[in-house]
Amino acid sequence: MTDGRHLEVVRAGPLTTVQDRGRPGWAHLGVPRSGALDRPALDLANRLVGNPPGAAVLETTLLGTELRAGADLVVAVTGAEAAVEVGGRPATTGAPIGVRRGATLRVGRAVRGVRSYVAVRGGLDMEPVLGSRSTDTLSGIGPAPLRDGRLLPVGEPSGTASAADTGNGPAAPSLGPMTVRVRLGPREDRLTAAALATLATAPFRVSPRSDRVGLRLDGPALRWRDDEEMDSEGIVLGAVQVPPGGGPIVFLADHPTTGGYPVVAVVDPQDLPLLAQARPGTELRLVVGPQR
Repeated sequence: MTDGRHLEVVRAGPLTTVQDRGRPGWAHLGVPRSGALDRPALDLANRLVGNPPGAAVLETTLLGTELRAGADLVVAVTGAEAAVEVGGRPATTGAPIGVRRGATLRVGRAVRGVRSYVAVRGGLDMEPVLGSRSTDTLSGIGPAPLRDGRLLPVGEPSGTASAADTGNGPAAPSLGPMTVRVRLGPREDRLTAAALATLATAPFRVSPRSDRVGLRLDGPALRWRDDEEMDSEGIVLGAVQVPPGGGPIVFLADHPTTGGYPVVAVVDPQDLPLLAQARPGTELRLVVGPQR
């Protein structure tokens, strides 16, 4: 970082992590995929600054972050709707932003959605672990969550920032009720008929106990048919697991690779970015049907 190509963390925020597209292919060793929860927002941020798709960015949580540029840099902020400032002046989200050496980039509190993504031209040049720079909050693999005062190295640019993006950007985060498509299985037979009907019709609310491992849903308890124990089975991204208390958990990017409670449904992959931006208290309904 002798040329000053770094970002200094002035204010880390409650959970700001380094993320890229994750590390698939290691589940057989107990390593989750991890990676950005809102993949479309990650990809858009990288396109805007001219990075390759796999470049590492920052993922903030609810309260944003503040960074100081060690050199003249180009950044982009996507994802949750939040006020962005450079050097105390308002800046535009969803577009390349020039940040002069010594200036601060401030990503404020999310007013819609949960997670913002901060890409910098050249990408965050962290040491890859198993082919990814992503922070895995469950296993501790990858860079530690940000702390104030940390210096984040920035790689050399390999592309050109673009003022306009022609790709399919992410949908704007919603403040209202969400509808998420799921497909039943493989263990829906472990629920009572009444519980299955509740799963498909009742409103749930996103619990404040949710995190990158899973989205916990508050609402009517889903009861098992019996208390017979299950052997541990593999868990995939988007799996809807029902533990003994009856409150469903939708597993997200840092999910465990196996579990011993019934997985009764799996979320349509196209709807996973919605869950990444679901705020605590958001009403959520699960619609059962075939995936597109």
